[in-house]
Amino acid sequence: MLRSLRRRWDGYKYRFVPWLALNLRRKRRTLRYVPESSQDKIISDEDVFETLLKIFKALFINDLSRQAHILALLPEIRCKYMELVTVEQKQSEVNHQGQHVFSPEEVLFNTLGFSLTRDRSSLVSAGTGVFVTKGFVPKGTLVSMYPGTVYRKHEPIFFQSLGNPFIFRCIDGILIDGNDRGLSRSVYRSCSRRDQLGPFQMSDESWLTSALQNPLAVGQYVNNCSHGKLPEKAANVCYQEFDVPEYFPVELKQYLPNIVYSHEIDSHLRCVVLVTLRDIKQGEELFSNYYTVVN
Repeated sequence: MLRSLRRRWDGYKYRFVPWLALNLRRKRRTLRYVPESSQDKIISDEDVFETLLKIFKALFINDLSRQAHILALLPEIRCKYMELVTVEQKQSEVNHQGQHVFSPEEVLFNTLGFSLTRDRSSLVSAGTGVFVTKGFVPKGTLVSMYPGTVYRKHEPIFFQSLGNPFIFRCIDGILIDGNDRGLSRSVYRSCSRRDQLGPFQMSDESWLTSALQNPLAVGQYVNNCSHGKLPEKAANVCYQEFDVPEYFPVELKQYLPNIVYSHEIDSHLRCVVLVTLRDIKQGEELFSNYYTVVN
């Protein structure tokens, strides 16, 4: 009897181990390792904050008619934005029939001087990549954001992680699932709608679609560089962690492409932004290095 059970266990063991090894290899490939020495930020949190405010305010003003239900609840904020609109109209050639509405990509270009698009990568078999389609991006510029559901340590992400190449690991172990399909997509949408406060959206769902509300939310498609094999494909951006402060304007949170998995724990929302390591010209593809995450 004992010999029979041992043979049966051996059979299960040899069938189980290859499956386990395969999934361990997958997790090693998708969870990006961050060395402890990576502690220096390329730009300050204040610069990240100011850049996000600048582009989010521009997006908000560009689509002001859609924000009427929000502004009705915030009279002081409404006055501030109406003053900004008046100033912009005086400085630009806007016809008297009303405000001209730009696409989010045009707002990005008009505000930060560049625009982005997702297209087939120049790397062989790399799939989708991110390109600067218009303008110029100086060194030390916040050029993109990494969207997705934010998981703290020990929160369940196993099933979302299977075969998922879009899981980003921060230095402190926080994970961001940037997959816009399958279970990952459903979890993000569920959490986003859970946290909505009346007309106030606490996050942006549009990165799950082809019609982006926040044109920066394409960081999950930035491909890894070739580690010196192709110098022209070397990393030109790096990842930088940013915790959204409590005083972030509530009306602009609708453009944040991240949501926490569990809202019961009181902590700041973690975002990851991509910052340029050199000047990037029009037509260039963005390349990262998975070992340059900085805290």
